[in-house]
Amino acid sequence: MSTTDYKRKQIAGRGIPVTGNDIDTDRIIPARFLKEVTFESMGQHAFEDARKANPEHPFNQPAYQGASVLVVGQNFGCGSSREHAPQALMRWGIRAIVGGSFGEIFFGNSVMLGIPCLTVPQADLEWLQKQIERNPKELVSVDVEKQEVRLGDRVIKASMPDGPRNQLVQGTWDSTAVLLEAGDKIEATAKKLPYVVGF
Repeated sequence: MSTTDYKRKQIAGRGIPVTGNDIDTDRIIPARFLKEVTFESMGQHAFEDARKANPEHPFNQPAYQGASVLVVGQNFGCGSSREHAPQALMRWGIRAIVGGSFGEIFFGNSVMLGIPCLTVPQADLEWLQKQIERNPKELVSVDVEKQEVRLGDRVIKASMPDGPRNQLVQGTWDSTAVLLEAGDKIEATAKKLPYVVGF
């Protein structure tokens, strides 16, 4: 598989709004699920405690099942540096996240999974969330390359740091895939190194 298969230029899907600011990684995936050996069942536990406390939580609503663009508030993914949080969201079905701002480590962990996290101004964010609530079937388009979010006729200017954005657009966000693709070059270089040859 080449890095071409990993490119994340545009992602389109139905949206799911999760309102509120400072939603930390423990709320995204409660700590008791961190002991699992694999990430396979993480998706079913995304927001588990919040969903139990609030039957109206968006992740409980049939209207949002199958949604792939998560729209969140400010400082989403703050708190502890658990990679399980974006893993849980990805395995639930999330392919892109639009928000006001993101916890730095959560943002990095998301990019390593190929999940773009784009920021938009507060007024646009509130409009997006309300519009998705009104019409959950409408597609949200996230253009990572152009840094835009589209819903209906409205185009919202978004932003993402150049480094991670370039990795997603070029398909180099998965470091393992990049290494595997460069396998022949790595072997050729290794054969030229005096401290590798003969051992």
